[in-house]
Formats: sequence, structure tokens, C-alpha cells
Amino acid sequence: QVQLVESGGGLVQPGGSLRLSCAASGIAFRLYAMGWYRQAPGKQRELVARITSSGSTNYADSVKGRFTISRDNAKNMVDLQMNSLKPEDTAVYYCNAVLFGSTHWGQGTQVTVSS
Repeated sequence: QVQLVESGGGLVQPGGSLRLSCAASGIAFRLYAMGWYRQAPGKQRELVARITSSGSTNYADSVKGRFTISRDNAKNMVDLQMNSLKPEDTAVYYCNAVLFGSTHWGQGTQVTVSS
């Protein structure tokens, strides 16, 4: 049974930081490309950051220079370090795992940036 479990969301003031973590089980983690997506109310889900099995990364333009994605294949975990948070970063953040035609999603974790 595949499980992606996100943690680390919460309420933070503008300019603050949060670190999201995703623990994966039931998959050959090291083979999967891992990603973080987000969905704000009334908006479509969008890619935030992605890291391939070889460690290559790409980011949405809106988060470049502020967010960093990383993975630990020994622990089957992928993290998203979010700095200089803005109110427009408020959304539910989802962990995603992709390998060829196989895609898995976590249940999501809420991030709210507000003063």
C-alpha cells in the first residue's frame, strides 16, 4: 500500500519560514521523481517544486530563490524548505510521487501565511 504523508504545515507570519516533510512508504522511493504541489482556494493545483531520482530540481518561478526541495533516499523522505513566505503562498500543499505512468498523492497539509 502506497502512502505519502505530509507534515509541517501551519500558520506563519509573512517573511517567516516553514519546512514541509513527506514520508513515503510502499514505493521504491529512490526511483521516483518527487514533487510538491499546492492548491489555493478557487485555483488549480500547481507545481511548486520537483526533484528527480537523480537529484535534479526545478521550481515554479513564484518560489525560485525562496523554496528549496530536497530528498533523503535512505529515509524515503522529501522536504520543502520555504523561506520568505508571502500571503500568496497560502494553500494546501501536496506531496507527489511519479514513476513512468504511476502517480501517487498525499493527503495535503495546510500552509497559511498571515499576520
